[in-house]
Amino acid sequence: MGIFTIILVFVVSWWMVFFMMLPRGIVSQHEVDEERVAGTDPGAPVSPDLWRKALHAAIVAAIITTIYYFVDASGIIDLRAGVKPWEK
Repeated sequence: MGIFTIILVFVVSWWMVFFMMLPRGIVSQHEVDEERVAGTDPGAPVSPDLWRKALHAAIVAAIITTIYYFVDASGIIDLRAGVKPWEK
């Protein structure tokens, strides 16, 4: 497995995990007692915490990528089934 494959697995898994984490812990402006910011939608989040969610997504994506690498390297599951030897 090449470095390009490892990077690709990490990036794809990061985006998937990040999009799954986006709605977690969101509180909209109309749910809190504070005054709304003028000109914003009442359903807009008060604090989306995107950096925290991006960091958590990176940690989970690193775990997924590590599992993928060890499963592929160990040969437990043949992830290249049907690939001809000259195409490797």
